[in-house]
Amino acid sequence: MRFMTQSLFLRALSGEILPKPPLWMMRQAGRYLPEYRELRAKAGGFLDLCYNPDMAAEVTLQPIRRFGFDAAILFSDILVIPHALGQKLWFAQGEGPRLEPVADESRFGEIHEEIDPDVLAPVYETVRRVKAALPAGTALIGFCGAPWTVATYMVAGRGTPDQGPAKELFRRDPELFARLIDRLVVNSAAYLNAQIEAGVDVVQIFDSWAGSLGPEDFKRWCVEPTRRIVDLVRARHPQARIIGFPRGAGAGTPDYIRGTGVDAVGLETEIDRTFARDAIQTLVPVQGHLDPQLLRAGGPELDREVEAIRAAFGAGPFVFNLGHGILPDTPIAHVERLVELVRA
Repeated sequence: MRFMTQSLFLRALSGEILPKPPLWMMRQAGRYLPEYRELRAKAGGFLDLCYNPDMAAEVTLQPIRRFGFDAAILFSDILVIPHALGQKLWFAQGEGPRLEPVADESRFGEIHEEIDPDVLAPVYETVRRVKAALPAGTALIGFCGAPWTVATYMVAGRGTPDQGPAKELFRRDPELFARLIDRLVVNSAAYLNAQIEAGVDVVQIFDSWAGSLGPEDFKRWCVEPTRRIVDLVRARHPQARIIGFPRGAGAGTPDYIRGTGVDAVGLETEIDRTFARDAIQTLVPVQGHLDPQLLRAGGPELDREVEAIRAAFGAGPFVFNLGHGILPDTPIAHVERLVELVRA
């Protein structure tokens, strides 16, 4: 397998310490790229772009052609799972995703037991096309949203600042919320397995709202469901590489790693660097954690921060990335500078 021997990204995830870290960026296929904006204007709606294999493959490949990143990440969205489970999904211009809320038993009854394979078939076709087009040594990352994070959107019908509607539901009706999480666990694992079978080299589980829960709820609604996904994926693909990104978990990240069994973990911008090096990187390879705001600003502060991150994590297995997704108004020249610094 060419990626097993040539990919710096996969070598880092396997625990190898490299003189220069591999590099990719969350949301690297997106609005900061003029070629993306041009294609997006032709696609119609955002979901039309996600479900068009020609366009989605092209978008996935655009940052690889421009910057030569060490990994491509599938262009899609974490909410395709509820969409494939029958929940109405649309994207409001300038406002983000909207869903018909699932906040009681009657609405939960409208959610399918299993994902509709026809809805997600274009995603798997996109994987196959990207895999065939990637340069040797460039890995392909698939992904899903973690059950907690996806459930917060399903219950509220949109993103919320404090995930309040989901919290209210699991306190009011924990049995119903647990059934929703269970359904997301089984179907998210099936989705990741299908991506692996279509050709992705690594999968990442995005838990963007992990930091919004207290310790016990974090264990119940973040750690345990993710562990079950990891177990279901490994039962079918024992050698699968799985990255967890429990954004905001902070001091709870070591417990997340031990509790889920992920192979590597993403670090948010806000995490203490010394703690991350001493308590997290000693357990698994780490990925992160440049502030996207600094990348947008550029200049000497960006240079200093990149060097500081490399110095902090360079003695262990490490993948350079952002602490969250790249901001849409980030100048191309700043990304070029980032690539130059990381590969110096």
